[in-house]
Amino acid sequence: QANALTKTIYRLKKKQPNTFKVKVVTMDAEMEFSCEVKWKGKDLFDLVCRTIGLREIWFFGLRYTVKDTYAWLKPEKQVLDQDVPKDSPITFHFLAKFFPEKVEEELVQEITQHLFFLQVKKQILDEEIFCSPEASVLLASYAVQAKYGDYDPNFHKPGFLAQDELLPKRVLMQYQMTADMWEEKITAWYAEHRDTPLRTAEMEYLKIAQDLEMYGVSYFAITQNKRDTDLLLGVDAQGLHIYSPNSKLNPNKSFPWSGIRNISYSEKEFTIKPLDKKKDVFKFYSSQLRVNKLILQLCIGNHDLFMRRRKVDSIEVQQMKAQAKEEKARKKMERQILALEKQKREEAERAKEDMERRLFQLQDEARLANEALLRSEETADLLAEKAQIAEEEAKLLAHKAAEAEQERQRLEVTAMKTKEEKRLMEQKMREAEQMAVKLVEQSERRLKEADHLKQDLTEAKDAERRAKQKLLEITKTTYPLIAAYSSPSAPPEAADFAYESASTRFDFKDSDMKRLSMEIERER
Repeated sequence: QANALTKTIYRLKKKQPNTFKVKVVTMDAEMEFSCEVKWKGKDLFDLVCRTIGLREIWFFGLRYTVKDTYAWLKPEKQVLDQDVPKDSPITFHFLAKFFPEKVEEELVQEITQHLFFLQVKKQILDEEIFCSPEASVLLASYAVQAKYGDYDPNFHKPGFLAQDELLPKRVLMQYQMTADMWEEKITAWYAEHRDTPLRTAEMEYLKIAQDLEMYGVSYFAITQNKRDTDLLLGVDAQGLHIYSPNSKLNPNKSFPWSGIRNISYSEKEFTIKPLDKKKDVFKFYSSQLRVNKLILQLCIGNHDLFMRRRKVDSIEVQQMKAQAKEEKARKKMERQILALEKQKREEAERAKEDMERRLFQLQDEARLANEALLRSEETADLLAEKAQIAEEEAKLLAHKAAEAEQERQRLEVTAMKTKEEKRLMEQKMREAEQMAVKLVEQSERRLKEADHLKQDLTEAKDAERRAKQKLLEITKTTYPLIAAYSSPSAPPEAADFAYESASTRFDFKDSDMKRLSMEIERER
């Protein structure tokens, strides 16, 4: 039976697993480990630190959730012996447990700075740390610089921050501003951080955040006496602070580590003994045992770090600072070399762009020159044709010029003749004028003569009419007598002769009158 019992116990032990699964969540990664059952908290913590390359281990711890509060994994006890969750894998959060007084002086490694930056940023966005709107915008600009690098308006178009959580909801609700307006304000500050490296931007973020009243403070609900006067206890790198329940910004009372002689804990009662014995001892109460242990851990750890800062750095810290200084100098040199290379590359790119632009310009000029050459050849042909035409026109013009010269000479001769003719014409005109004057005078004289002749003619016609009248009268009287008294033996020719004699005299008188009239007309 004893052998059977021994075999059963051995078999049960053999069935028990020798390892358990652990998931560790950092601020920017998740890791899973297979841990041995006998591992202590320190073993798991050291494994995580080695994995992420962290050497400043005194700031951090592994936190887990238990019931309605949280606790830190104790390094000296086995992991499974503590009140850790029974899940598989067991989840721990790798977080900063203690905060430095001056981040720029105490945070040496870049991984330490980065983890603090991520944790503090999350606390501000989750409103665990109160931050004014102005400081929130400035911190957001450094966070954007750390994430995106230098601002480039060609790349960082409006809306590039739409998916990023940069401001606390309280700030967003406090002002009636759109997301675009907040982005514009953040981008204005972001553009001012040009040439700021990523780690420098994160450090600038922490330097601003460490001045916030709630930075690095762990708050716990306490009572001052048995009448249950509600208060808040704040534990940070500077000391212990007592707050009113509704105010976490301005403490009613503070106990700096340098002024505390002793902190004692008995069941639910804490006692703070000042270094100055004249000051009163401060007592407060906490109802939960787990919370009391947590308060005591934070007090011990913060006080140890406070005392550590006042001492000479250990060899390890000195080595880390020397390495960090060398690393900083090396990175500074690399940044300078990178900046120089960047400058040279930009200059080369600008030179390349100038050359390309010059090449395009030369190509355009060559194209224009080629077109101009073609046009000039066409123009040359056209000019040659025009020159030929001009030569022919010149010959024609020369011929015309010769003809014009001949015409000019002819006109000159003609002008001379014309001048002589003009002189003769003027002389003739003068003679004609003189002749006209004479003719006028003669005309007037002739008119007068014509008037006289008309009178004479009128008188002659009157006389002729009277003579004819008388002749008719005589003829009428004498013709019968002649017929009666004429002898029959008289020949007919005699009568005819007498009649003809009378008619001849009559006709002679008429011809004289006609001649006289014609002479008068000619004279007129």
